[in-house]
Amino acid sequence: MNAKSAISKEIFAPHDERMLGAVQVKRRTKKKIPFLATGGQGEYLTYICLSVTNKKPAQASITKVKQFEGSTSFVRRTQWMLEQLRQVNGIDPNRDSPEFDLLFENAFDQWVASTASEKCTFFQVLHHTCQRYLTDKKPEFINCQSKIMGGNSILHSAADSVTSAVQKASQALNERGERLGRAEEKTEELKNSAQQFAETAHKVRLWWDK
Repeated sequence: MNAKSAISKEIFAPHDERMLGAVQVKRRTKKKIPFLATGGQGEYLTYICLSVTNKKPAQASITKVKQFEGSTSFVRRTQWMLEQLRQVNGIDPNRDSPEFDLLFENAFDQWVASTASEKCTFFQVLHHTCQRYLTDKKPEFINCQSKIMGGNSILHSAADSVTSAVQKASQALNERGERLGRAEEKTEELKNSAQQFAETAHKVRLWWDK
């Protein structure tokens, strides 16, 4: 089981939530830690997760989840309701970039995703979720590539793939039908030829017997 599947099962399923997407991240800028702070828990992995409740009316949220070094379990940290998200900053609309910012009502984080494609997929799911579950104030998406806002989104790509598969299957069936049709025509021709040959042979035999 990969990390995201484990997070979904361990963190969200027990609370009757569905995880819609997640992205592994690191901070672009280190948080200032008080000089006297001690007793840290060591290295850890951080995931930003998007989830929705199964209970109606559905409520979506963004949760920070961590996995500490040497542990196989995950820990739920800060959680924001999707309504608290004010701005999503893709940093650079002209290239695939792993950097992004999330601005909430009471928090601001600067992140770097593990890969640019993982960030792109998460943004696509996040944008779609905002459109579906937020009716009033929707967050502002800035400096984002057009494929995140629509057009070549993951949902459209999936639909295109299905359409393409259907078209290919239909074409294959048509070609098979044409081949079967040609085979039937050829069989009929051979049958007619055999019948004509038999009739001719019969006539020749009758003439020979005279």
